[in-house]
Amino acid sequence: MQHSLISGARRQMRYPIFDIEVTHPMSDLPLSPEDAGAAILVRRKGVPIGFWMQTAKGASRLSADDVGQRISAEYATRIVAETIREETAVAAGSTALPLVTIAICTKDRVECVERLLRSLRQFDVPLRDGGRQLEILLVDNAPSDESTSDLAAQYPEVRYICEPRPGLNFARNRALQEARGEILAFLDDDVIPDRGWLSGLADAWGANRDADAFTGQVLPLELETEAQILFERRGGFRRGFDRIRFGAVRPGHPLYPGGAGSFGAGANMAFRTARLRQMGGFDEALDTGAPVPGGGDLDAFYRLIRAGHILVYEPRFLVFHQHRREMAALTRQYRRSWGVGFMCFVTKCLTHDPQRRIPLLRLVAWWFDDRFAFMLRHLKRSVRGDDHLPVLMLIGELWGGVIGLLGGYGRSQRRVQKIRKRFS
Repeated sequence: MQHSLISGARRQMRYPIFDIEVTHPMSDLPLSPEDAGAAILVRRKGVPIGFWMQTAKGASRLSADDVGQRISAEYATRIVAETIREETAVAAGSTALPLVTIAICTKDRVECVERLLRSLRQFDVPLRDGGRQLEILLVDNAPSDESTSDLAAQYPEVRYICEPRPGLNFARNRALQEARGEILAFLDDDVIPDRGWLSGLADAWGANRDADAFTGQVLPLELETEAQILFERRGGFRRGFDRIRFGAVRPGHPLYPGGAGSFGAGANMAFRTARLRQMGGFDEALDTGAPVPGGGDLDAFYRLIRAGHILVYEPRFLVFHQHRREMAALTRQYRRSWGVGFMCFVTKCLTHDPQRRIPLLRLVAWWFDDRFAFMLRHLKRSVRGDDHLPVLMLIGELWGGVIGLLGGYGRSQRRVQKIRKRFS
């Protein structure tokens, strides 16, 4: 990426996203003059097996030979593994899913919701007995108008619910209360599911019948602005292309399961409905909106693992996420979601899980040390004139962590109590 982009110039820069199928003939990938680079998603027979970003360096195209060589060098083992998986899956037969409730929790983003509802229609097919495989709940969280309700009326397959108490976890818990499916899947309103999303969940369900939660891959829907490219270059929501079973312990990870972000993202997650109800649902003092816009998914994953249950990360359970387009919005995300939200989650764990207090304190120390070292590296790069992330953004993330650590969760609990009283 060009230095002027990273160091703060507000030009529109673009990374077109190419979807490559390795079983098809490969051709050159064309780039336009305004393209700073390209992002490449690699599939084998529709199954995602790899993703990377690379700078254009002034080129007008990426040659098929170069792309093919990189695929061979980096993904040959995975291609072989996917071939073996395909053969064994055919022999074993596919596993049918039970009724799946898809919950979309939203607030005043009708354009995003409409796009998501259109995309979900590819999955909602009648079953032989006349029933349906999917139930779609649209939970409208403290809406300012009736536009989302009016949209839902155009989709007879959608059950619309208004949750007046503001806060994402209020909406999630309302979905949990209303869900009829054995599996409850949550999709953020700013994602679009991949064509293999439902089959990926079915495969993970069939191979892990003891699992109580599933998370999936989250890739960018677009890379059109500086903020989107910066976020994805830092890793975005990606968690790799290998299925992972998470249980009570994970050798080689002494802070586990404290770093709950390794499990996946709340933008694309599913639970066995009965288990989530048994756990008491989501903590409504996390993911409360602007004051603490994060931590709710991390807390649910952590409590599930600490209770001795299994969570499976499945890369074929894939969605595409529209990252924040503006730098100001991205900066707020770093400060609040990954600063305040994360530390509110950790401080809650310190209080409610005393057996893990020492590893959790080590996690806090590691987080601040890692974030501070990361910030210093990019400060040095900016002084040298090299490519770097905006230092003020990284300072904001650190400051958010301080705010969350110093009583953020308690303040949020008091705020939520007032909300409950107001709507009781």
